[in-house]
Amino acid sequence: MEIFLHSETWIAILTLTFLEVVLGIDNIIFISISANKLPKEQVRKATLLGLALAMVMRILLLFSISYLIALKDPFISFDVDWFRSGITGQSVILFLGGLFLLYKSTREIRHKVEHTEEEAILKTPKVISFSSVIVQIILIDLVFSFDSILTAVGMTNGINGALTIMVIAVIISILIMMIFAQPINNFVHKNPTIQMLALAFLILIGFMLIAEAAHLSHTEIFNQSVGVIPKGYLYFAIAFSLGVEMLNLRVRKK
Repeated sequence: MEIFLHSETWIAILTLTFLEVVLGIDNIIFISISANKLPKEQVRKATLLGLALAMVMRILLLFSISYLIALKDPFISFDVDWFRSGITGQSVILFLGGLFLLYKSTREIRHKVEHTEEEAILKTPKVISFSSVIVQIILIDLVFSFDSILTAVGMTNGINGALTIMVIAVIISILIMMIFAQPINNFVHKNPTIQMLALAFLILIGFMLIAEAAHLSHTEIFNQSVGVIPKGYLYFAIAFSLGVEMLNLRVRKK
């Protein structure tokens, strides 16, 4: 396909796959906690099934959200002395998505600092039924799919073939997690700053989505149009921060 001839496509796929894997660690942890309530011989089966369900759910959400983002005609307009805007379905989805990412990332950072969420799940009663555990896993997947998909939308919005890029990145990231679930889990537990870095990126992407929503609705504040944040700035920030963190990891090991 023509989109794969552009370097921007491959940069988006690699960056998004990395973020999906790192942000999917929480999903792996909670799936593992739920699966460990089963007999030992069923744990791996439940974990792999949970990740497969996560992939299916995220792809379905991708198609539904991509359809909603295609709604570009304004359905309500504001025109006052200092504020003008034409609200569209696309801008509403991006704006709410940005708010959700800001809320979810700050909440997750607090949980990482206080270690509250894992402890709460570990205190839940043991479940024996395989089907009950799968229902728990589906609910967990649903919660974690939203920030994953909104991250993908924020990273690829405006890029040619965005939906294809998002689907490819989701499939690759889930396959990586299926193969290397335990090693990835161990690595992030040993280096929690990696996941904190990814959550910080979510805050950046959340602000970017809100700015994108204002730009697409042609918002003007005090006669100044709201501009769009170039994706290249985001990719550079992620690559630079990740490079610095890799150097920090090497220094800490020595």
